[in-house]
Amino acid sequence: MDLNNVNILVLAYLGDNVYEYFIRRYLIEKGIADVNSLQSESIKYVSAKAQKEIFDRLYENNVFTEEELSVFKRARNHKGNRHPKNCDIVTYKYATGFEAILGYLELKGQRDRVQTIIDNVLGG
Repeated sequence: MDLNNVNILVLAYLGDNVYEYFIRRYLIEKGIADVNSLQSESIKYVSAKAQKEIFDRLYENNVFTEEELSVFKRARNHKGNRHPKNCDIVTYKYATGFEAILGYLELKGQRDRVQTIIDNVLGG
């Protein structure tokens, strides 16, 4: 499969699922056993605002490869202008770009690289 021909929003869709899985697993492993608490804690990682802040931090720390940044830019620059009411379009596009990186890596079978990024998310 040529991932450059996969709709960038499809990559973000998959990346959202991959990211949520890792975050939920992390929170459960931390010992959070109440679903409401899991939900409120996960927002600190999975909201568009949180994802933009996380992306910015990882970018500043040179975590991403040029290939990953290329995927990010494709997603960020996608021509859609729909976004949730609780965040601005720029924040949403950054979050979409971050998710697209994870979806791209997942489809490439680079789970070790996904884990490295997640480790950086959780370690910082």
